[in-house]
Amino acid sequence: MDTATIWTWSLVVGVVVVLVVAVLLILIIRAARSIDYHANEIWEAGKKIAGNTVSIWMLDKTNAVAADILTTAQSIAGVAQSIDRKLDDLGAALTKGR
Repeated sequence: MDTATIWTWSLVVGVVVVLVVAVLLILIIRAARSIDYHANEIWEAGKKIAGNTVSIWMLDKTNAVAADILTTAQSIAGVAQSIDRKLDDLGAALTKGR
């Protein structure tokens, strides 16, 4: 085997290796772009979920305030019934003598 044949085969093998590496690099780039696309989709979905659920943590506080409002409303209702009874008693007392 002479030097020219060795060089020719070396160049052919080198070109084949470069082509294989280029194909593998293209496949890696495509996979990376796909991963990036899907990661971006996940990121966008996560932001939407966070935006839609941001106020859920406030529900505990809302429930506590609603319980306080209920307690106050019940107290007001009790006082209003007491006033109503007193007014009924007063009306009955005023009309009793007539």
